[in-house]
Amino acid sequence: MFAGHIDRREDAEVLKSLGTSYRALVLGASGALGSAFVEALKGDAACTDVVGLSRNSQPAFRLEDEASMAAAATELAAQSQGPFHLIIDATGALSIDGQGPEKHMGALNAAQLARAFEVNTIGPALLLKHFVPLLAIEQRSIYAKLSARVGSISDNGKGGWYGYRAAKAALNMVLQTAAIEAARKRPQLVVAAMQPGTVASNLSAPFVPAQDCLTPAQSVAGLLSALDDLPAKAAAHFVDYKGAAIPW
Repeated sequence: MFAGHIDRREDAEVLKSLGTSYRALVLGASGALGSAFVEALKGDAACTDVVGLSRNSQPAFRLEDEASMAAAATELAAQSQGPFHLIIDATGALSIDGQGPEKHMGALNAAQLARAFEVNTIGPALLLKHFVPLLAIEQRSIYAKLSARVGSISDNGKGGWYGYRAAKAALNMVLQTAAIEAARKRPQLVVAAMQPGTVASNLSAPFVPAQDCLTPAQSVAGLLSALDDLPAKAAAHFVDYKGAAIPW
């Protein structure tokens, strides 16, 4: 059996809109939210298969290595278990290579900006390229990507965090553009940029005390409920874990 497949349990119905038999793939499955998505989907009686991929899975993929993404997608496609109906990309990083987000213009530097885009925009864009083709064509399907409210241009009232904000705004444009194109072949596809809230994780720990954060399980429960309610359209959705729309 493919090493990325996760042993399942059947506790309750988590997603209703994908029918009684769907397959799910979580990219970035080793992170706080990625692993919480895997756990939630394992408990869905309607989810017949959960695959979790990360830099530690077999095969592994890295956001900085397109060849590893292509190899993982090819191996999944070679299996005979059918298409996926739900793909969740839980990758991304706020602090990269030991550097946190810039607080003012004087802290900007080319290398840090380039890394922010490599991890939060370019890598996820290449994941879209290689994994959207694995989604069902004639059934409802969902491609959901963790984004951030700070990627909203119209919602930016505080400034700061230049690279992360810009990379997430660019990611949102990538998702919007991909949604338009993908809908031509997959008219029942939902593409969503998701704001998970402030979640207790390695990402948020330097900035927000854990007691002031959502648990990963709380965030994931809200995000899956929000995804369940989204209609298919030739455009991307941008929603938070409560299901509320966020302005682009």
